[in-house]
Amino acid sequence: MPPKRERWIEQIRYLLERAGFYVADTHGVRPSSFDLAARRDATLLLVKVLKNIDALDAEEANRLAELGRLFPAVVLVVGQTSGVSDLDPGVVYTRYGVPIITEETLQEYLEKAVPPYLYASPGGTFVPVDGDRLRALRNAHGLSLGTLAAVAGVSRRAIQLYEDGAGAEVTVIERIETYLGEPIVRSIHLFELPAPPAQKTGADGRSTRARNLAAERPLPPTGDPWRDGVLEQLGDIGLEVTLTARAPFDALARTPEVLLAAIGSLRTALHRAEVLHGLARVAEGHALFVVRESVHRTSIDGLPILSVSDLRRHRDPDELLEDLSERENP
Repeated sequence: MPPKRERWIEQIRYLLERAGFYVADTHGVRPSSFDLAARRDATLLLVKVLKNIDALDAEEANRLAELGRLFPAVVLVVGQTSGVSDLDPGVVYTRYGVPIITEETLQEYLEKAVPPYLYASPGGTFVPVDGDRLRALRNAHGLSLGTLAAVAGVSRRAIQLYEDGAGAEVTVIERIETYLGEPIVRSIHLFELPAPPAQKTGADGRSTRARNLAAERPLPPTGDPWRDGVLEQLGDIGLEVTLTARAPFDALARTPEVLLAAIGSLRTALHRAEVLHGLARVAEGHALFVVRESVHRTSIDGLPILSVSDLRRHRDPDELLEDLSERENP
């Protein structure tokens, strides 16, 4: 019988697949900051499954969030407890900026289209307020900030904050909604990507960040000269390479499709081939594994396998992608 955590991950996978997601299971590869990757239409998820969410420390949360930005993907942790207390369904918790929900909350969102309306913070549990709607209703009723504050039992400043989008306690929202006769609560969209920072573009159409990344040569050393050489070669081809930690791949690049690069022995490639190929399909991109040895096979389970000399023959990303496509479908 599989361990309890593995059965739970399988339950989450089945739940996502039943909702129309194509899912790649990555939890069998260690180390990994996420257990499942799932795509439905334009939505890409990276899901971490934890019994006790207190196990998510700042370093792991930052790695998970960074992977979310690189793909880009929505990052989500599914948990059961915090300390000795069970997590409540219908509530979005956070640890170091990473959203956390229960399996029940995810199931209701996927199968019944019922979004959560509560989020937990150090000060308690709050409801997101639709500030624009609250302001419009207050003005439509001819109410001053002070009058509505008296109804809600809060300060005028609190009403101003609600109208600016701050959360409010459930009892406060209930008093305001009862008085206005209209809902002012904003649901929480679990699969909504955070807005990316604004980027300036140059005359070549590339973002400032892209040009800066391309200029960062050599990449920060990994401690393995051979691995560093492979990553530098990927950069020399013209790829914007970002190193990753605790992921089934060693680096991520864009061509502009996602390109996942792993480096190691043929034995490691055999172990990771199915996971990397599945992950590349979910991300709607490509993956490759670069090995030290000379190899006579072009791929393993659909994952392109290249030697260093194979990689050196490519002069630009388009040429590399063409080779990878041929190896994926021999």
